[in-house]
Amino acid sequence: MPNVQERRWSVEDVWALPEDPARRYETVDGELLVSPMPRFVHQRAVTKIGGALMGYVEAQQLGEVMFSPYDVVLDPFTLMQPDVLVIHPVGMDVVRGEVPPPAPFLAVEVLSPSTVRSDRLRKRPRYQRAGIECWLVDLESELIERWTPEADRPEVCAGTLVWQPAGAGSPFSLEVPMFMRAVLGPAESVG
Repeated sequence: MPNVQERRWSVEDVWALPEDPARRYETVDGELLVSPMPRFVHQRAVTKIGGALMGYVEAQQLGEVMFSPYDVVLDPFTLMQPDVLVIHPVGMDVVRGEVPPPAPFLAVEVLSPSTVRSDRLRKRPRYQRAGIECWLVDLESELIERWTPEADRPEVCAGTLVWQPAGAGSPFSLEVPMFMRAVLGPAESVG
């Protein structure tokens, strides 16, 4: 059987693709990841967790909260677009586009049926290798997995997620059940 070699996609290759409003393109270690535009519930989760983080990050003067689409380039063959990310404070040179923005120190991925495999098996380990904490928001299981860069296993947060990054005077706290109710709506009563 012939050896079929798959194409190794670079960041430049992804940037050269024609714009497609129905798809998101990323590359992780040269593997092209293509995902459809997110569903309503996914975007609701992104908005709610991003909003909660925004208030905390601003109050603690940690930097900025950004939302996808936002290219995180880790190397010439890795470009990812986390749903929500937190970066350290930036100067006007970054705002004006004179220098690239810093890599995030937190990346949040809201799992969708079409992205769960790549978010868990490709993106999450790559964030960790880059020293970036990663949260996987699992709407189906109604929990958040918190992966620190050095972790072999996640902290599974079904009650309260607590996060205190370097430089923060107080911790961020998210009541996961309340967050899930705000995203998914109240549980329907049986009877």
